[in-house]
Amino acid sequence: MTIATRSIDELLEDLRGRLAGRIIEPGDADYEAARTVMYGGIDRHPRAIVRVASDADVQAVVNLAREANIELAVRGGGHSVKGDCSTEGGIGLDLHDRKRIDLDPTAKTVWAETGLTAEELCTAVAEHGFVLGFGDTGSVGIGGITLGGGVGYLVRKLGLTIDSLLAADVVTADGQLHRIDPDHEPDLFWAIRGGGGNFGVATRFQYRLAVVPSVVGGMLVLPATAETVERYMALSEAAPEELSSIANVMPCPPFPFADEHWHGKIVIFAFMCFAGDVAAGAAALAPFRDVAQLGGLDAPIVDQVHPIAYPEMYAPEDPDYHPTAVALNLFLDRFDRAIAEAIMDRLERSDASVRVAQLRVLGGAAARVPIDATAYAHRDRAIMVNIASFYEGEEDRARRLAWVEELTGAIRRSGDEAAYVNFIADEGPARVRAAYPHGAYERLAEIKRRYDPTNLFRLNQNIPPA
Repeated sequence: MTIATRSIDELLEDLRGRLAGRIIEPGDADYEAARTVMYGGIDRHPRAIVRVASDADVQAVVNLAREANIELAVRGGGHSVKGDCSTEGGIGLDLHDRKRIDLDPTAKTVWAETGLTAEELCTAVAEHGFVLGFGDTGSVGIGGITLGGGVGYLVRKLGLTIDSLLAADVVTADGQLHRIDPDHEPDLFWAIRGGGGNFGVATRFQYRLAVVPSVVGGMLVLPATAETVERYMALSEAAPEELSSIANVMPCPPFPFADEHWHGKIVIFAFMCFAGDVAAGAAALAPFRDVAQLGGLDAPIVDQVHPIAYPEMYAPEDPDYHPTAVALNLFLDRFDRAIAEAIMDRLERSDASVRVAQLRVLGGAAARVPIDATAYAHRDRAIMVNIASFYEGEEDRARRLAWVEELTGAIRRSGDEAAYVNFIADEGPARVRAAYPHGAYERLAEIKRRYDPTNLFRLNQNIPPA
């Protein structure tokens, strides 16, 4: 263990004198806003938050945390499910102001700093005719989603976000800055493609950009029954790779554009994204619209699927919205009527204001990457599922968690604990290990020993050094 030789106050004062960015402390006007994270129920008070402005700033903060032997939290977009982007009494390293973009349209690549959000970067590259796949939420920071894998609206067309990652700049626990790629420190480059924030602070990423002729996408709301849910999933698995979707089986929100009759009723609330020719997209999407007839309607409840610019896939967000939710993630290799019936039965029996079974069909480009090519090692899995419920207060939390666990157990294959690291909450070491099958966990632990032997970077889904 490192023994601090100077107090944290002395170290911060020394840092302040050579920092390009700024230090935010309790009592500063913007401290409350700076410490607030996306999810509700997380109320942590860092000793100081350092808004870094350069790689040298990042190195200085890492060195300070190591010398002071103080907890270090790294924040990009602030969407950590269990609040690892903040700390109680430690130092927050905030990348919020690191938003530089260097795009090379000839090479079809972009260097992007990790204070950017997915929507910011996607909008910037779209202005030059390019697309880049992240997740389903525009305000998520590119750092966290990339380090964990990145499963979103282009997963079947382009693969995960990490499948477009060409290189990265990373500050490791010794305060050194590394430029890594397949030829330079390949083990570390392998580890950051799915291994999360265990290995350092990623300050810049280089991505390969893609060109698609057009995008047909948007919201499609369909009636939900066991039959329609099963049909939707069968269509999703059989669809061309240009089509990726995220289907939320849940109570219909009180949309002003949805008939009030449907408000609160269980529906398939889907986001569709066809990355290809408009005519081909119309043909691929037609069977999904026909699912409405299977549910007894002439047309979908809501149909906002049309030609769009890719960044329009990101729905508007309220920055003051901080939900409290419990959730579990799992993978399935098949989806059948029994699973659909289990989902519908549990959703109908719950009275939570929001409860959802989120279904993502994988495959396509994501499945063609060898299992051992990246730390994300679920290439052979067909379907990702998130079961979630909102709660109000701690007493309600226990009841909603029991519901999530019961439904998860009803549809999960016995003994299959596999999970996607970016969707794990505070679930313990066994769940972290389950996120890295096929020997990935053991390899990550060995790389962790080499680059962070004292586990400085432990506020994450932690992989202790071997």
